[in-house]
Amino acid sequence: MVFISLAVVLLASISLISALDIRGSVLWNDLCPDYDTLGATRVILDAGKQYGSITRNGNFSIPDVAPGTYVLSVLAHDFVFEQMRVDVSDSESIPEVRSYIFGTPLTSHSAVKLSYPVVLTPRHKNKYFMPRESFNLLGMFQNPMMMIMVLTGVMMLGMPYIMKNLDPQTLEELQGRQAKVASIQSSMQSGDFKSGLSALLAAEDEPKTALASARSPNSTTPQQRKTGKGSRRR
Repeated sequence: MVFISLAVVLLASISLISALDIRGSVLWNDLCPDYDTLGATRVILDAGKQYGSITRNGNFSIPDVAPGTYVLSVLAHDFVFEQMRVDVSDSESIPEVRSYIFGTPLTSHSAVKLSYPVVLTPRHKNKYFMPRESFNLLGMFQNPMMMIMVLTGVMMLGMPYIMKNLDPQTLEELQGRQAKVASIQSSMQSGDFKSGLSALLAAEDEPKTALASARSPNSTTPQQRKTGKGSRRR
């Protein structure tokens, strides 16, 4: 047990000796000109395993970082910073800093190295509230439902003028069809499906009857033809 304890202490001391502090600063710009605008902010490694706070002069330091590959990001309430990849080899070497895109595997990295100490720049400001949209008459009429309503209204307003220009026979047929459709709908709504079905079948048979009646004056049966031939022979 004593040997195991000594080994753990030795490994811990070796890791502390090889660890280093990652240092950097925030580059103020027009978007974020000073610490008061930035507010309380933390610089973290790998989603918060290690972190450091930004001081009023913009500097930060993350202590005792062991060798390895880390993703450095910034937790700020109002501003968004780009993420960076930091490769730490040992306490004597300068860490390698590269740009990092969220979701990129750590096995591959960019060949372009950034300067060290790390320089962080606010990229844009967070928007937590969306402005209320103003009334847009053109956008309202671009809605398909609104277009259908407008077309329906135009048809209703123009229907009397269309009815006036129809000839009496066509108008009478149209009114008769509308009356039959209304009677079928009322029968279906009242639950009298038998009457509604009968009216529907009768409406379908009417065109056939009208067509047959239109052809009957000009057509002759075989008996009429024979009678006509006999009368001619006499």
